[in-house]
Amino acid sequence: MKLQALLLSFSVFAYTGFAAQNIQNNPGSNHGNRFEQLGTILPTPNIYRTASGAPGHGYWQNRADYDITAYLDEDKRNLKGSETVTYYNNSPDDLDYIWLQLDENEQSTVKNAGFQFPSTLPASTNDQQLAVSELPEKDNGYGVNLEKVTDAAGTPLKYTVNKTMMRIDLPKVLKKGEKLVFKIDWNYNIPNRIKMGGRGGYENFAEDGNDLYTMTQWYPRMCVYSDFHGWQNHQFTGRGEFALVFGDFKVSMNVPADHIVGGTGECKNYEQVLTSDQMARYRKAEGAAEPIEIVTLDEAKKAEKNHSKQRKTWVFAANDVRDFAWTSSRKFVWDGMRVTIPENNNKVMAMSFYPKEAYNLYRKYSTKAVAHTIKTYSEFTIPYPYPVAQSVEAANGMEYPMICFNFGRTEKDGTYSEGTKNGMIGVVIHEVGHNFFPMIINSDERQWSWMDEGLNTFTEYLTEEKWDNKFPSKRGPAWTIVDYMKLPKDQLEPIMSNSENIVQFGPNAYSKPATGLNILRETIMGRELFDKAYKTYAKRWAFKHPEPADFFRTMEDASGEDLDWFWRGWFYGTDPVDIAIDKVTVAVPDLNTPPREAKEIKYKVEKPIQNSFEDISKIRNKEDKSIAFSVDKDKELQDFYYRYDRGQEKVDAEKEYTIKTDPSPALDAKDKEKFRNTTGYQIDFVNKGGLVMPIILEFTFEDGSKLYDKSSAQIWRQNEQKVSKTYYFDKKIKSIQLDPMRETADIDTSNNLWTSAGSGSETSKFQLFKQKQGGGPVRGGANGKVNPMQAAGKKS
Repeated sequence: MKLQALLLSFSVFAYTGFAAQNIQNNPGSNHGNRFEQLGTILPTPNIYRTASGAPGHGYWQNRADYDITAYLDEDKRNLKGSETVTYYNNSPDDLDYIWLQLDENEQSTVKNAGFQFPSTLPASTNDQQLAVSELPEKDNGYGVNLEKVTDAAGTPLKYTVNKTMMRIDLPKVLKKGEKLVFKIDWNYNIPNRIKMGGRGGYENFAEDGNDLYTMTQWYPRMCVYSDFHGWQNHQFTGRGEFALVFGDFKVSMNVPADHIVGGTGECKNYEQVLTSDQMARYRKAEGAAEPIEIVTLDEAKKAEKNHSKQRKTWVFAANDVRDFAWTSSRKFVWDGMRVTIPENNNKVMAMSFYPKEAYNLYRKYSTKAVAHTIKTYSEFTIPYPYPVAQSVEAANGMEYPMICFNFGRTEKDGTYSEGTKNGMIGVVIHEVGHNFFPMIINSDERQWSWMDEGLNTFTEYLTEEKWDNKFPSKRGPAWTIVDYMKLPKDQLEPIMSNSENIVQFGPNAYSKPATGLNILRETIMGRELFDKAYKTYAKRWAFKHPEPADFFRTMEDASGEDLDWFWRGWFYGTDPVDIAIDKVTVAVPDLNTPPREAKEIKYKVEKPIQNSFEDISKIRNKEDKSIAFSVDKDKELQDFYYRYDRGQEKVDAEKEYTIKTDPSPALDAKDKEKFRNTTGYQIDFVNKGGLVMPIILEFTFEDGSKLYDKSSAQIWRQNEQKVSKTYYFDKKIKSIQLDPMRETADIDTSNNLWTSAGSGSETSKFQLFKQKQGGGPVRGGANGKVNPMQAAGKKS
């Protein structure tokens, strides 16, 4: 394309120096390896996991089916359970023992994982904190009490409990393709999760004397045995969450008769546990487009006053889930509505359970947020496959298949702030979204928190945007991660860190990966490429166990983008983004440049080039009689220099040869007028932060018009510290703004602006020649020669 065409009306031509010139101008500044491939870091592909990021033809995973009965003793606040587990060994390995998780042992003073955190003496404290900090002198009575562990026939099995893990030693090897049936009876005292912390337990409402139970990680659960880890039996410390296998569940829960129960999966006996009015409302809700109260506020308030001594059993079933959780309380209001997932025409019951303390918020927003979430996530990942999605208000946030626990209570008079409302909607979206990550795309949370929290937080951000374009999302937009990225290096860890080792857990596991994915989508890859790759990952690994390499490789495989530089910097490193405009050089054309005249260059034929030193290979090859050199063997291969060296071309060598360079015609009046207003700008950028990113510029001209330009991060490939770009415009620039929309998480925007008013320097000139007819614009070549149109002025 000729320069003239680029300068008509409002135009721009950008030129970037070649690597040879760039490195020459910035000696010693390269190379930080930010663009090297991750091949030596990622695990080697195999028959289980391919180099494309897809499951391999030999991929396998084990399975566990559960048949559980539970008895909730509200007076003693004790849970008694019995389970029959059918474990399928689909691996190619023989197993002589299996591992199960006893997560409730984390609440015990003697059975917990033993992971401690450092502590310092506070300036002030209270009696409760003092009591918690006392050294445990005896068992506090919490944790799992194993009553019986047997095979299907009732024969006791040998087992060993190691803190929060239990190993069952098998009487005979469990071979590939075989299944094992065993039974466990257990009980545990249910902790007060408000005082003791943790995800499961009870909350007591002193004003009406009732409890709200969230029964989570409440039964002995099978550990994952996988191709990439073997047994995932890392201890449960309360932070790193869960690695679990898929299976089918049948669960019966015996609770006080006035309790309302919600759980993973579908209830199979509503007719036996609901009143006729409640059952009729449930049937109506099954076809409703707006939430309908199944258990009303008045019914919940009435139930709070009478503690029934009668009991009922609720029966639930769930297929292809990795876990089962439930909730029980007489305080619950319960509403529901039907939502249809367009992608698979799945008709889902979206429901919410909440006490009167949350009524004014949850009645308005919860179930609608549930419906919105599963529909939106289905657009960006896979169609929601389950029949139920539920939100429970329990003053916390935690997720399980088809059910999650959230916060969002009003003031006592029923009022609430915008902050509380937005926080409640955000947590419902987030926890319901966990149905996809990791309940379906089943990553190892015990090892990689970001694979569920980060991916889910990113998709939550997309969902919040579709809920309300003005929604004040705290995680996802690039500018929201800047304060974290500014922290000193000794306060940061890479995203690729084990869950237990992260100090800034929220920013590291939630915000930074979510922000990175948003930058990929909006700034680096573009929405079309990103969305296709993201859906491909979800589809490939739905109901399977993905690892980080599977995600990284799939995102590249499905998009055609080499993103190793991004994973290396954003996920494996702690460098921030801080790209600065170092200087801007301004130049205008010298329209009176004399034409370039033709020149004659004379030369003689040079002697053949030979190495000044004969290396060991040459010497040995010359001595090797089996080698016949081609010029000695085939006379037709003897070139001019071979003959010259032997005196055969001496006459030709004495001749002198002449070549002429092409002249350049002078600019005529029309050309001068065309380029009279042309100004060249060389912008020098410095990578001060270390993390490479695209260079995004907004030019504002003196006439008030604007122009945007973006260079991909690949501009830094051959010099990761400094780079320059040259532009030519037919109007004057007033200012240049780097990253005007704050897309790259740049931690220092004070060095992102250049203005002509602040320059104070005279503009220099560059020579401008008329291109010879029929030729294209002169470009720099492999020899590093500079485009003759390049500006060469002083700093302005």
